[in-house]
Amino acid sequence: MTPGPNGGAIRHLAFFVYILASRLHGTLYIGVTNDMARRVWEHRQGKGSLFAKRYKVHRLVHMEAFDDPRDAIQREKTLKDWQRAWKIALIEKDNPDWRDLYEELNQQAPQSHPPRPGRPGFDPLLSGLARDQLQRHLPWVLGGRIWW
Repeated sequence: MTPGPNGGAIRHLAFFVYILASRLHGTLYIGVTNDMARRVWEHRQGKGSLFAKRYKVHRLVHMEAFDDPRDAIQREKTLKDWQRAWKIALIEKDNPDWRDLYEELNQQAPQSHPPRPGRPGFDPLLSGLARDQLQRHLPWVLGGRIWW
């Protein structure tokens, strides 16, 4: 935890476990990364993994954030050991329609603020997501503000 404005704490969550799907109830891929936007973009470009490329698995349907990379890696291993039905239940708990969360993360930023270098069109500070969606999918949002 780092001190934030007005004495509040800022949590730096930089590690993610994610689930990609080819379609609703389709093929699933579970991975871990420290840069969600870059990693999903790589999958979409066919550079993420041969499995994801072969089976066209690039719809981001679930993600979890972690402070510690060891916790993220352990969660990834745990999820990979789960039965398929449990994975589907996990996805549908927060994303019953299997929406592509990558599209929500990467909504077009306002013209006055260019995207960050190395992240095509992505800037979470400028994302058009509603506050409740951010707080549900990106737990590092505190008091309606996004902290990096």
